[in-house]
Amino acid sequence: MMALPIIHNPNYDARFEPGHRFPMGKYSRLGQILREEGLLTAETIRIPTPAPAAWLALAHDRAYVDQVVALTVPPLIEKTIGFPVSERVSVRARSACAGTIMAARLALEQGLACNTAGGSHHARRAHGAGFCTFNDVGVAASLLLADREISRALVFDLDVHQGDGTAEIFSANPAVFTVSVHAERNYPTIKVPSDIDVALPDGMGDDAYLEVLETLLPRALADSAPDIVFYNAGVDPHAEDRLGRLALTDDGLRRRDEAVIGFFRGRGIPLCGVVGGGYSRDVDALAWRHAILFRTAAELY
Repeated sequence: MMALPIIHNPNYDARFEPGHRFPMGKYSRLGQILREEGLLTAETIRIPTPAPAAWLALAHDRAYVDQVVALTVPPLIEKTIGFPVSERVSVRARSACAGTIMAARLALEQGLACNTAGGSHHARRAHGAGFCTFNDVGVAASLLLADREISRALVFDLDVHQGDGTAEIFSANPAVFTVSVHAERNYPTIKVPSDIDVALPDGMGDDAYLEVLETLLPRALADSAPDIVFYNAGVDPHAEDRLGRLALTDDGLRRRDEAVIGFFRGRGIPLCGVVGGGYSRDVDALAWRHAILFRTAAELY
């Protein structure tokens, strides 16, 4: 029996100082946890190399892509992103995009694959934002469409923040159907309409959240008829997340991932999982939460 393909690269961790608002160390710790649990092995790991500029320019303005590659991103855009675009940040962003592309192509072949980075859904066509340098799902869906590997895609985004960048990138592209389930009173202040937006009240817990998914999943499938699903499994809806406003538990995250992956797997639709957001000063607890996606996907694989 083949095992779940997992895309991972040590360069996903741009090695910020401990205590930075963006908990960069979670990517290294996630890799360690998946190795300890026997999920990330010589058999399952795939290591992406940085995506070329031509791929990135399918979802982003070429001028911005060139700035990130040349490390000449204007200070105002770096402020919007939330950190300077150094060599490590540039390599990390390009590698994460390549990882989501690799995961998507493996999902088309094998039904399911997951990237240990990605879900950078605030990056827009013209620039990055909200800790997101490039929009990896935007790049991956654009490339698969350009190469005619797919004709339609569904982005199913369960990060606690609205997927404004993805919605903007695909606003005029009917081949990509965007769904965002998020906390209503959260970043970004100004939302960009997705094809389906579900704005949730603060403090929503496991059972109420799962009820929302139960009705949303069949609707999203019927409206999108996708060849592939990009699933943003952000763990920031967790009750202990610093930047979330919902109240999911670890078990709620597991039930959520099981509901989404099981729904599309049961209908034979390829699914590419990306980790999305998660913010905590306890990097170990945070990485453990991100590992739920991979445990659940491995069980359903």
